[in-house]
Amino acid sequence: MKLVTFMKDSAYRPGAIVKRSGRNAIVDLLAGDASLPPSIRALLEAGPPALQKAAAAAEAANDLVDMAAVKLAAPIPNPDKILCIGLNYADHAAESGQPLPDYPIVFSKYSNTVIGAGDAIVLPKVTEMVDYEAELGFVIGKRARYVREEDALDYVAGYLNVNDVSARDYQTRTSQWTMGKSFDTFAPMGPALVTADEVPDPQDLAIRLWIGDEALQDSSTSQLIFNVPQLVANISEVMTLNPGDIVSTGTPPGVGAARRPPRWLRPGETVNMEIEGLGVLSNPVVAEQP
Repeated sequence: MKLVTFMKDSAYRPGAIVKRSGRNAIVDLLAGDASLPPSIRALLEAGPPALQKAAAAAEAANDLVDMAAVKLAAPIPNPDKILCIGLNYADHAAESGQPLPDYPIVFSKYSNTVIGAGDAIVLPKVTEMVDYEAELGFVIGKRARYVREEDALDYVAGYLNVNDVSARDYQTRTSQWTMGKSFDTFAPMGPALVTADEVPDPQDLAIRLWIGDEALQDSSTSQLIFNVPQLVANISEVMTLNPGDIVSTGTPPGVGAARRPPRWLRPGETVNMEIEGLGVLSNPVVAEQP
């Protein structure tokens, strides 16, 4: 399934993208089955039976919503945790002038950063060094603590595009990256959460990012230093991961900070990223208003 959150009557609704007559449309899952949980996060918390009911509702639905007629939010607009991995592609570490890490470098973003497809990335007035980072994100589907690497994929509900937008000057002010990563709107996600059954191998997905006709990142998740099972195992040694928590796995080479001259985001542009099978995430770029 391709699970989405969309706006209806000024409220978030859980939905699913389906293809009918060659066109994509949205099923309002609550309209199809009012007993379903009221959000994608709650759907994951309810476990496999709820996901099976949602799949059945999506399959049986005849009352479809035109995708152009609704506003998509991030699939999980209010995650409890957003954990990001730094320097997780060898060639990105090289372009950044950093040694390969012995362990995953983990930092956090927060719910204030989360926006959905079509929402604007706002360039803060205090920096002119805002960068893009196309990343594969995965979403936890059940409580995970001390998970063995060989069992780790059983804890992953699905995958989504994440753009780890970063203010490089704030990021490099100190050894901790949090401030440069946590401006409002700095975590575009979506358009959909694609369930794990539709992603046979998360370690073999094409990933790319472009602005207009300018191709900026083009790689594959096969180049990850620490793959999805390793990340689940490593992080769950430290903290309990819960349904709806999001882990963004790091970016391949081609970021703006590594280009000469550097290539920062500019108002009026639209950033597009795509991971194979996960759809295209597009976000306009605007300047912060006084």
